[in-house]
Amino acid sequence: MNALVIFLIAIVAFEHIYFLILEMFFWTKPKGIKTFGLKSKTFAEETKILAANQGLYNGFLAAGLLFSIVERDLKMASFLLICVIIAGIYGTYTTKNRKLFYIQAVPAILAVTVTLIN
Repeated sequence: MNALVIFLIAIVAFEHIYFLILEMFFWTKPKGIKTFGLKSKTFAEETKILAANQGLYNGFLAAGLLFSIVERDLKMASFLLICVIIAGIYGTYTTKNRKLFYIQAVPAILAVTVTLIN
């Protein structure tokens, strides 16, 4: 695993740690409401348990990606990156928010491409 592969995988992992923080701890705060374009503080309060669950899954993705770096496991990294790409595509499709594709899927596409080339 070369430095570029490690760097790209780490970028995706740290993005997902950031998503975890936003979804688990800032969902009902102005930062979370603005970031996710939520309708209102009331809506944020009503959906905070769902968001926390979603954040936890993002944390698992991040942990798996970081573990794949430690273990130098390209197969695990590739699998998790593909999961991130699928989640980014699905999220973009369901929310009609193209920005999500560029934030979530594109870094994972770059990382998996470089990973598979190496």
